[in-house]
Amino acid sequence: MLSRLVAAYAGLLAIALCGIAATTKKPPVKPVNINTANSEELQQVPGIGPATAQKILQMRKSYGPFKSVNDLLAIRGLGEKRLNKMRKYLTVGQAAPKKTPAT
Repeated sequence: MLSRLVAAYAGLLAIALCGIAATTKKPPVKPVNINTANSEELQQVPGIGPATAQKILQMRKSYGPFKSVNDLLAIRGLGEKRLNKMRKYLTVGQAAPKKTPAT
C-alpha cells in the first residue's frame, strides 16, 4: 500500500516538474528597450508577465520615457530583488518618435 502511494506521488511529481520546465520562458537574445517595447516584447523577459508588462506600458504612457531601468522600481509589486533578476534583459534607449499627422 505504501509503495503504491510513493509511486503515485513520484509520478505526480514528475508530471509537475515537466509542466514547470515546459512553461519556463527563454530570455530574449538581446536586451529589451523598455522605452519602445510592446507588451509581447516585455513579456519575453523572465519575471515580466501580462500584468507587469501592462504596468510598464501605463507608466511609460503617463510619465514619458524611462531614464533608467531603476525607474521600474516605482511600479507596485516590482522590488529591487526582482528587478535585479531582470536587469540583464532590459535596456533604456531612445523613446520611439511620436507620429505626427501628415499635413
